[in-house]
Amino acid sequence: QVQLAESGGGLVQAGDSLRLSCAATGRTFLSYNVAWFRQAPGKEREFVAVITWSGGTRYADSVKGRFTISRDNAKGTVYLQMNSLKPEDTAVYYCAAGGGSNWARDYAYWGQGTQVTVSS
Repeated sequence: QVQLAESGGGLVQAGDSLRLSCAATGRTFLSYNVAWFRQAPGKEREFVAVITWSGGTRYADSVKGRFTISRDNAKGTVYLQMNSLKPEDTAVYYCAAGGGSNWARDYAYWGQGTQVTVSS
């Protein structure tokens, strides 16, 4: 089993950067694909990025070129570096461990979320 905890959210202005962290506990972390999802008020949870257990990455078109996902297995942490933030990036960001697809239902373990607010 894996426990996940996000941190690093906050209030920033458009064009700024933030780095989110997802700290994992559990011996099997190394074998999991870890993704970031986000959910804005009144909208469905959407896929942002995923990093596989072997280090492969994939991004949603809306963040490609601006966001970078990485993992430090020694620290048991996955990061989401977010650059050139836009107001439409405002959402609660969740990290999740599981199957590696773009679908939330494919992930069994979730963190509690961290709020990112981008002002114009």
